[in-house]
Amino acid sequence: METTPIAAAPPWATPALERAAKELEAGFLAEMLRFAAPTPDDHAFTGGVGEDQFASLLRDEHARAMVEAGGIGLAERIVRAMAVAQDG
Repeated sequence: METTPIAAAPPWATPALERAAKELEAGFLAEMLRFAAPTPDDHAFTGGVGEDQFASLLRDEHARAMVEAGGIGLAERIVRAMAVAQDG
């Protein structure tokens, strides 16, 4: 997964740190999407068991796409918080 650099990241922020921060943001967004999704009883046409099994994969991909589109800024805040911690 190719990632775009976080704006104004400190010089010690490695690409691995940025990727990890974005993955954490994506995980957070996936959980938010899980609770925001309608329950199967909310609509008449469902995918049944198959939909239930693969819904989490779709949520994860939606969350990653949201992060790559700019996200909610959580990854950037994580990297900046680590910069403050690094500076002591």
